[in-house]
Amino acid sequence: MQDWNAYRAALIERVGDYAKLSPDTMHGMALMDNASSKSGHLDAKVHELIALAVGVTTRCDGCISVHTQKAVDAGATLEEISEALGVAIALNASAALTYSARVIDTYKQLPKV
Repeated sequence: MQDWNAYRAALIERVGDYAKLSPDTMHGMALMDNASSKSGHLDAKVHELIALAVGVTTRCDGCISVHTQKAVDAGATLEEISEALGVAIALNASAALTYSARVIDTYKQLPKV
Protein backbone atom coordinates (compact mmCIF):
# COMPACT_ATOMS: atom_id res chain seq x y z
CA MET A 1 0.00 0.00 0.00
CA GLN A 2 0.99 3.58 -0.51
CA ASP A 3 2.28 5.93 2.21
CA TRP A 4 -0.61 8.38 1.95
CA ASN A 5 0.89 10.92 4.37
CA ALA A 6 4.09 11.19 2.34
CA TYR A 7 2.07 11.25 -0.90
CA ARG A 8 -0.16 14.06 0.40
CA ALA A 9 2.84 16.11 1.53
CA ALA A 10 4.58 15.67 -1.83
CA LEU A 11 1.37 16.45 -3.71
CA ILE A 12 0.79 19.64 -1.75
CA GLU A 13 4.38 20.68 -2.44
CA ARG A 14 4.00 20.04 -6.20
CA VAL A 15 0.66 21.88 -6.26
CA GLY A 16 2.47 24.78 -4.58
CA ASP A 17 5.06 24.68 -7.35
CA TYR A 18 2.29 24.74 -9.93
CA ALA A 19 0.57 27.62 -8.14
CA LYS A 20 3.70 29.72 -8.61
CA LEU A 21 3.66 28.94 -12.33
CA SER A 22 -0.06 29.49 -12.82
CA PRO A 23 -1.51 31.63 -10.03
CA ASP A 24 -4.64 32.54 -12.00
CA THR A 25 -5.56 28.88 -12.43
CA MET A 26 -5.10 28.26 -8.71
CA HIS A 27 -7.12 31.36 -7.88
CA GLY A 28 -9.94 30.02 -10.06
CA MET A 29 -9.73 26.62 -8.37
CA ALA A 30 -9.91 28.28 -4.95
CA LEU A 31 -12.96 30.29 -6.03
CA MET A 32 -14.75 27.12 -7.17
CA ASP A 33 -13.72 25.19 -4.06
CA ASN A 34 -14.96 27.91 -1.72
CA ALA A 35 -18.12 28.77 -3.66
CA SER A 36 -19.92 25.56 -2.75
CA SER A 37 -19.56 26.15 0.97
CA LYS A 38 -20.71 29.77 0.99
CA SER A 39 -24.42 28.93 1.20
CA GLY A 40 -23.93 27.22 4.54
CA HIS A 41 -26.56 24.58 3.77
CA LEU A 42 -24.11 21.72 4.29
CA ASP A 43 -21.50 21.56 7.02
CA ALA A 44 -17.80 20.99 6.38
CA LYS A 45 -17.98 17.29 7.25
CA VAL A 46 -20.72 16.64 4.68
CA HIS A 47 -18.77 18.59 2.05
CA GLU A 48 -15.69 16.48 2.69
CA LEU A 49 -17.63 13.21 2.65
CA ILE A 50 -19.10 14.20 -0.72
CA ALA A 51 -15.64 15.22 -1.98
CA LEU A 52 -14.22 11.92 -0.81
CA ALA A 53 -16.95 9.90 -2.55
CA VAL A 54 -16.44 11.89 -5.75
CA GLY A 55 -12.67 11.39 -5.45
CA VAL A 56 -13.24 7.65 -5.33
CA THR A 57 -15.60 7.64 -8.32
CA THR A 58 -13.15 9.73 -10.37
CA ARG A 59 -10.19 7.60 -9.21
CA CYS A 60 -8.23 10.61 -7.96
CA ASP A 61 -5.50 9.60 -5.49
CA GLY A 62 -4.81 13.21 -4.59
CA CYS A 63 -8.49 13.79 -3.80
CA ILE A 64 -8.59 10.62 -1.70
CA SER A 65 -5.52 11.63 0.29
CA VAL A 66 -6.48 15.27 0.85
CA HIS A 67 -10.20 14.79 1.46
CA THR A 68 -9.74 11.84 3.82
CA GLN A 69 -7.60 14.10 6.00
CA LYS A 70 -10.05 17.00 5.67
CA ALA A 71 -13.03 14.75 6.48
CA VAL A 72 -11.33 13.52 9.65
CA ASP A 73 -10.38 17.08 10.56
CA ALA A 74 -14.07 18.02 10.13
CA GLY A 75 -15.06 15.25 12.55
CA ALA A 76 -15.91 12.36 10.22
CA THR A 77 -15.62 8.90 11.71
CA LEU A 78 -14.43 5.81 9.87
CA GLU A 79 -18.04 4.60 9.90
CA GLU A 80 -19.26 7.81 8.23
CA ILE A 81 -16.47 7.64 5.68
CA SER A 82 -17.35 4.00 5.00
CA GLU A 83 -20.99 4.93 4.40
CA ALA A 84 -19.94 7.65 1.94
CA LEU A 85 -17.73 5.11 0.18
CA GLY A 86 -20.69 2.74 -0.02
CA VAL A 87 -22.61 5.42 -1.89
CA ALA A 88 -19.65 5.89 -4.24
CA ILE A 89 -19.42 2.13 -4.86
CA ALA A 90 -23.16 1.90 -5.55
CA LEU A 91 -23.00 4.86 -7.91
CA ASN A 92 -20.07 3.43 -9.85
CA ALA A 93 -21.92 0.15 -10.27
CA SER A 94 -25.04 2.04 -11.34
CA ALA A 95 -23.01 4.08 -13.80
CA ALA A 96 -21.61 0.89 -15.33
CA LEU A 97 -25.14 -0.50 -15.57
CA THR A 98 -26.42 2.70 -17.20
CA TYR A 99 -23.57 2.74 -19.72
CA SER A 100 -24.13 -0.97 -20.38
CA ALA A 101 -27.68 -0.05 -21.40
CA ARG A 102 -26.14 2.42 -23.85
CA VAL A 103 -24.11 -0.41 -25.39
CA ILE A 104 -27.27 -2.48 -25.83
CA ASP A 105 -29.04 0.54 -27.34
CA THR A 106 -26.12 1.12 -29.71
CA TYR A 107 -26.11 -2.53 -30.71
CA LYS A 108 -29.85 -2.47 -31.42
CA GLN A 109 -29.41 0.56 -33.68
CA LEU A 110 -26.71 -1.06 -35.82
CA PRO A 111 -27.78 -1.90 -39.35
CA LYS A 112 -28.84 -5.52 -39.58
CA VAL A 113 -26.83 -7.55 -42.08
